[in-house]
Amino acid sequence: MKKHPIIYSLIGVLILLVAYLLSWPVPIDPTVFVPPTPPGLVGPYEQNDLLAKVERLESNTGSALEGVAVDRERRIYAGTKDGRIIRYDADGTNPGLFVEIGGWPLGIAFDASGNLIVCNGQYGLKSVAPDGTITVLTTEAGGVPFKNVDGIGIAPDGVIYFSDVSNKFADGDYMDDLLEHRPNGRLLAYVPATKETRLVLDGLYFPNGIAVAPDNSYLLLAEMGMYRVLKVSLSGSNAGTSEVLIDNLPGFPDGLATGTDGIYWVSIVSPRDELADSLLFPHPFLRKIVRRLPPALMPAPKNYGFVLGIDEAGAVVYNLQDPTGTFGQITNVMEHNGTLLMGSLSEDAVGRLAVPTK
Repeated sequence: MKKHPIIYSLIGVLILLVAYLLSWPVPIDPTVFVPPTPPGLVGPYEQNDLLAKVERLESNTGSALEGVAVDRERRIYAGTKDGRIIRYDADGTNPGLFVEIGGWPLGIAFDASGNLIVCNGQYGLKSVAPDGTITVLTTEAGGVPFKNVDGIGIAPDGVIYFSDVSNKFADGDYMDDLLEHRPNGRLLAYVPATKETRLVLDGLYFPNGIAVAPDNSYLLLAEMGMYRVLKVSLSGSNAGTSEVLIDNLPGFPDGLATGTDGIYWVSIVSPRDELADSLLFPHPFLRKIVRRLPPALMPAPKNYGFVLGIDEAGAVVYNLQDPTGTFGQITNVMEHNGTLLMGSLSEDAVGRLAVPTK
């Protein structure tokens, strides 16, 4: 029988590759997660191109803009992935540097005193005064340092609610938390009057965006790792408890914001991946192998535009999509003066779109 050295060499290389993928230690300790069957882009999630008309407010930064906020003078602010806060004029022109805050500024929002409150990833919760002075508000809770402070919602009574995505993985390693799929996250509250940081909920799977109800009775929390939005009671005998408001979303919910007319805006950073749902998540062993792959071969968000508007009962009122990803990977969306302003994991601009008619 004739031998084929090239074939034997390829087999040898394959064996070495498999051995490498099985032996190299990884930082994740994944557990089994069997996601519900995706609802598909049908019914309330029917595919459309309503987001294709998004106007781009270019930042000229060369860096993705994640969080978006508007001050009393209607100027627009956005945080860059490389640690800057950019400020536009009220009409969306003349972007310029407001402050260098460092790290990765994620969720941002203004408090009643005009301070910009910034979720600064692994560096904690910070406040930026109108003159640019930076104050660190809190970096830990219960003796556990923050790893990835992300979503923010400021209540009418001034309490700052924010999420710490993980007590294990820092902001730059957020994909590790999704791959591990363990309840590493927390919902926290910072009380400016007392400078107290307290735990509201723990045991969460990648908690992200937050939207506080106008009457301060509850907040909504995007639990990205579970494809759902939770409703958390803030007052009464049920304070501190949660229930699922909307489950089995067709994508990864990221930012949340309180709109008008009882609407809450939900940014879907990426549609779900059928292969990940059916193969990767149910099999921790495979996720360890995937984690050993080069970054270019690892799962990544799809370049797809997706925003939902839901009411307080969790019903979908607005369904805005753009399959072509004209402005994709939307991480935050807020309503301002009849328009939606959007941040993104990939776009170096702020997106702007008139709120569609129902």
